[in-house]
Amino acid sequence: MRYAGHAVLAAVVLFLIGPFLVIAAAGLSAGDTLTFPPQGLSLKWITAVFGMENFRQSFVLSLWLAVGSTALALLFGVPAAYGLARYPVPGRDFMRSIVFTPVIVPGIIAGLALLRHAVIPLGLPVTTALILAHTVLVVPYAVRVVTASLEHLRTDVEEAAVILGATRTGTFFRVVLPNIRNGILAAFILGFVTSFNQVPVSLFLTGPGITTLPIDMLASMEFVYDPSIAALSALLALMSMAIVMIAEKMLGLSRYV
Repeated sequence: MRYAGHAVLAAVVLFLIGPFLVIAAAGLSAGDTLTFPPQGLSLKWITAVFGMENFRQSFVLSLWLAVGSTALALLFGVPAAYGLARYPVPGRDFMRSIVFTPVIVPGIIAGLALLRHAVIPLGLPVTTALILAHTVLVVPYAVRVVTASLEHLRTDVEEAAVILGATRTGTFFRVVLPNIRNGILAAFILGFVTSFNQVPVSLFLTGPGITTLPIDMLASMEFVYDPSIAALSALLALMSMAIVMIAEKMLGLSRYV
């Protein structure tokens, strides 16, 4: 029975990482077309993607967008999480459900709704629409992770600070925030990865000359069939895995999600 369990576990792990291994191997191909198994091994496509101007520009935009939208999501999400965790707000369970709606609703529907009822009527610039949309998508993760962090913080610590003369606002900034710092950092990392790799919503909101890296990669695959996309995909997957692994090692990310 033990060996059967090990075999099932190995099969599940292979099923999960198999696509990544295929893409990584295709990105290391020495040939000029995207094939698997690869036609020899080479790093030429790994180095080639760093010289592609369109990918560099879209990478910078995706990076800026992920940092900006996650920061805005935390700006709204941390106070919201504190209010939901510490105060008996009327309809608290319903409000939590509303906050997590962007996670439940399919991204294609959310992107189309934002385009039709926010971007077009208001005439928002593409970059503004993108950062607002990504902020909406990341807020649920910020609220969820920060709420989990607040649940590990005893309320009597805050009450002690108030009894000693601190105001509620001062207690929040001097006592609460320092104690949930790891949770906030974990929320930032999770939100960053979510925003950076977002496709469905960005697909509706990007415009000519302004596109995120995942959308740029998707568009390039329609015209280019070399291993550069596979090489770039492998690099992005490694980057995301490294960020999550470092967060787990330093912050214990699994405690908050």
